[in-house]
Amino acid sequence: MARNIQSLERAAAMLRLLAGGERRLGLSDIASSLGLAKGTAHGILRTLQQEGFVEQDDASGRYQLGAELLRLGTTYLDVHELRARALVWTDDLARSSGESVYLGVLHQQGVLIVHHVFRPDDSRQVLEIGAMQPLHSTALGKVLSAYDPVAHSEALEADRKAFTDRTISELPRFEEVLDLTRARGYAADVEETWEGVASIAAPIHDRRRMPVGAVGITGAVERLCREGREGEVRAELIAAVRDCARAVSRDLGASRF
Repeated sequence: MARNIQSLERAAAMLRLLAGGERRLGLSDIASSLGLAKGTAHGILRTLQQEGFVEQDDASGRYQLGAELLRLGTTYLDVHELRARALVWTDDLARSSGESVYLGVLHQQGVLIVHHVFRPDDSRQVLEIGAMQPLHSTALGKVLSAYDPVAHSEALEADRKAFTDRTISELPRFEEVLDLTRARGYAADVEETWEGVASIAAPIHDRRRMPVGAVGITGAVERLCREGREGEVRAELIAAVRDCARAVSRDLGASRF
């Protein structure tokens, strides 16, 4: 039988201690509770802190669980419940909009597509579940970056590549886009990621009013944008996407969003 790795066992015990005891614990408390030397405990805590699993309060020096661990801890439940709750509503959105519908969540500095409804016509299409999209240039990514603090940080740290001459890569302009997204309740991507393609997305919240994903439609610019209004997406499609996001949020228990 393979032997367990002692450092991982100690790190796991440390995380359980922080999860089950007081909200914050000092180094001495953690070391004595686990029977570790302070130097050993501090080394493990420092590694966990670098990975975002543990945070240290600047004023007291005490430790608590980090945001990354909390996010990972709810990922399985959130993604599977999110997809289950969204099935009917995303089908309805595809029918009403006539466009492909995508459901995305934050994953590794990008947007992971966890559900994809084909455009309701006879065109040849490729299922994109499991595909990754960038945070900074897609409508789904902008929504996540605007509403999820972790996504926002990752979008700022990532290489905001210019895919087209319309891609917004500069940090000040990108922050302005996120402010506008929060003010309007939706995001748009008009040829910022793919030439000739536009998308619209809105955030999905859970019962804690936390952003757990985004839903959006993607299609040809000439279908999603208003004729004669360059870069302006159609109001009825915005409304349809936002209605879908609200419906899924309600099914997840969100009362206000």
